Amino acid sequence: MEPIKVGLLGFGTVGSGTLTVLRRNQEEIKRRAGRDIEITRIAVRTPSKVQGAAGIDVTTDFNAVVDDPSIDIVAEMIGGMGVARELVLRVIANGKHVVTANKALLAVHGSEIFEAASKKGVMVAFEAAVAGGIPIIKALREGLTANRIQYIAGIINGTTNYILSEMRDRGLDFATALKAAQELGYAEADPTFDIEGVDAAHKVTIMSAIAFGVPVQFDRAYVEGISKLDAIDICYAEDLGYRIRLLGIARRTEKGIELRTHPTLIPEKRLLANVEGAMNAVVVHGDAVGTTLYYGKGAGAEPTASAVVADLVDVTRLHTADLEHRVPHLAFQPHSLANTPILAIEEVTSGYYLRLRVADVTGVLANITRILADEAISIDALLQKESEHVDGKDKGETDIILITHETLEKQVNAAIEQIEALSTVVSKVTKLRMEALN
Repeated sequence: MEPIKVGLLGFGTVGSGTLTVLRRNQEEIKRRAGRDIEITRIAVRTPSKVQGAAGIDVTTDFNAVVDDPSIDIVAEMIGGMGVARELVLRVIANGKHVVTANKALLAVHGSEIFEAASKKGVMVAFEAAVAGGIPIIKALREGLTANRIQYIAGIINGTTNYILSEMRDRGLDFATALKAAQELGYAEADPTFDIEGVDAAHKVTIMSAIAFGVPVQFDRAYVEGISKLDAIDICYAEDLGYRIRLLGIARRTEKGIELRTHPTLIPEKRLLANVEGAMNAVVVHGDAVGTTLYYGKGAGAEPTASAVVADLVDVTRLHTADLEHRVPHLAFQPHSLANTPILAIEEVTSGYYLRLRVADVTGVLANITRILADEAISIDALLQKESEHVDGKDKGETDIILITHETLEKQVNAAIEQIEALSTVVSKVTKLRMEALN
């Protein structure tokens, strides 16, 4: 049988890793796919930087690869949303299958791309777009297809997890931990997408669509990063038996779907709380299977290439299959996608960690607890630190840390507004959300 021919758009870390894995495991892959998979053309901006691609045509003309009639699958590895979107849609219009690791493209333009692919009868495979080498897309689309998914909670950005691990283990502040991550290559020179939660939000948006059978809706996601996180809150969380992780969360509720990314307190006994360094992990809870955990490397040349090659094998196996016999892009049949609303963050129910800087005077705590009670917020735990001393003298200020039971976010916001108006509260209240992950 003739080999399946693949064209690569871009040849950076993931592209070169894909070629390496394909060549090294060529015989094993052929036995699984039923035929050879060959990369025959590569499009890059700077051909002189391409190494290890002997025997492959290298060009600066991306459209030459997209329009090449001999190519069956185009793997998009250039990233971003502008040029990548145009090229992917052109690939689909040409009747070719797409493999991509571009989570931003799918989170923002996924609905348009999947619709175009369905009309043209081609596949868009994207295992590598979420959690690198962890096969979470296949698990959600196929392995858990019998389940009504209740929630997903994932550590899906290795950069931020490394930073939070360093802040906790070495007592570093955020800026110092970020610099260490950049020196080790875990963080980009411009780390904004990572540290502000955008990258993780892209990924959980894609997972939520597959889990709940809804269109991808990144514009409805709540996104909050770790750049404003104070090291003292990591210490206080530890004192109370919690660890802080940047989580991407998608949860089904009676009112709609929660879709949010933010720093989150997790009980230290939970497996997710003990994922350290640049590793990724995703917890999925289904009604039949219960709680499942997927753990591994979420980035890197070969871990991500592992997912790309798996997609190439899947597309090769189904290359000649009828559209009706393929797994739908978002697990549910396209005409069966639901219009379940995505909840605004104010409508989310959660437990909360609140840190208040207060004057150490009589009656402060009574006033605070009264405000919380008026907003129907009950306290689960309380930690009051000793009053600070400067040069042997009492400064007269202290930190109060409150853990609340689950409550509506807008009620917590209303309480915080009243608390900050108290003359005895001397700074803004720090608010972090909590997840028990029972």
